[in-house]
Amino acid sequence: MDKPQEECGILGLWSQSPLDAAGLLHLGLLALQHRGQEAAGIAVSDGQAFLVEKDLGLVNQVFTEERLAKLRLPQARLGLAHARYSTTGSNLRFNAQPLTARTAHGVLAIAHNGNFTNAKPLRDRLLQEGATFQSTSDTEVMLYLIARLAHLPLPQAAAEAMKALEGGYSILLMDRTTLLALRDPHGVRPLAIGRLPRGYAFASEPPALALMGAEYLRDVRPGELVWVEEGELRSLQVLPPSPTPCAFEWIYFARPDSLLDGVEAYQARVRMGEELFREAPAEADIVVPVPDSGIGAAVGYARASGLPLEYGLYKNPYAGRTFIQPTQELRDLKTRLKLSPTSAVRGKRVVLIDDSIVRGTTSKRIVRMLKEAGAVEVHFRVSSPPIRFPCYYGIDTAARKELIAAEKSVEEIRAYIGAESLAFLSEEGVRRAIGGPVCLACFNGRYPAGVPLEGEKLALELL
Repeated sequence: MDKPQEECGILGLWSQSPLDAAGLLHLGLLALQHRGQEAAGIAVSDGQAFLVEKDLGLVNQVFTEERLAKLRLPQARLGLAHARYSTTGSNLRFNAQPLTARTAHGVLAIAHNGNFTNAKPLRDRLLQEGATFQSTSDTEVMLYLIARLAHLPLPQAAAEAMKALEGGYSILLMDRTTLLALRDPHGVRPLAIGRLPRGYAFASEPPALALMGAEYLRDVRPGELVWVEEGELRSLQVLPPSPTPCAFEWIYFARPDSLLDGVEAYQARVRMGEELFREAPAEADIVVPVPDSGIGAAVGYARASGLPLEYGLYKNPYAGRTFIQPTQELRDLKTRLKLSPTSAVRGKRVVLIDDSIVRGTTSKRIVRMLKEAGAVEVHFRVSSPPIRFPCYYGIDTAARKELIAAEKSVEEIRAYIGAESLAFLSEEGVRRAIGGPVCLACFNGRYPAGVPLEGEKLALELL
């Protein structure tokens, strides 16, 4: 669909007693599948052996029973896992994570959600000094920074690497006995901590913790490094916190049952819908969400307006992802495969709620489908501001020239998609709904964690 693309999902665990690390990490990855659908990987260790399996594909495509069996160490005590959507580096097997390296610290594995905005100059400098890279992912830069700090214990080496890196990121790092978690000083990408019966777990979102049998404790704080040592959770505030977490986590990316930095995703979306009605009411008969992303905001809009919420669009759960098709006709048919209108819209003035408009192509098709199904009017309401700028912190948005709001006014977008009216939620409305400072760079172009000199997704492949 016409949305900002996924980020990545990371998770890890450490236990004082042996456990089925691979099985638990596999379950946790399934809870994070929505964050990355291009590749998946798991690394586990029992203190001696260090096993890694990864490949392109969905979690259950990569981790068959046969492949999981290869990771099942009887004495396994720690591991980490990754579900990938490529935001730096192509979707190739050598970029699948966890990335590993043999260093003076021993074998290291890393799983990364986000982007380092200064990865290219750091990588160029390391190449000039003789480093060799096995991937085109910015994640590998951190591995090399740590490898060069062999004289320091691993937590201190990771802390020094954090000081050299810029951007928005959450990271899990492990050797044969230690698991570390860290988050950039702006807290752009989420990372939660949970308690296992005899250990700890980490995940991009708390629902993955629950599937691994862990009780949610708290989030890794912006600029904080935490690690498990001798059964204790240790913490070091490496960088001064300046929290601006990504607003799109609450708008769209996170599961509705997630709690991020103390704010429930579903309730934030409901409040966005309430704010949207206050800012942009419409004369209409029913409220219809674009499933699944518009549901929370539609609930809020209906609640605030008093209009009934109707199941006006059916989403086919077996349609799979919508890939680019070679003709306009096939693209239209693929949209109809995913979404189809119900009789609830016939003869009605519809308020259609979605969380975002990126290129506008899918929005245009949905409006047309509703009218063909008998909707008298379609008033489009969007629970986020217009997306005018690309994200450099781990979301694969379109290039700016492909963002419809960067090229057209709201009235021009309305005319393009064919709606009777169109309104977006304001930045202030987003802040009120989330209840704290957030990164709104894709809406206003103000990037709290810096901008890469070369923003091209494949910049590290141009050698």
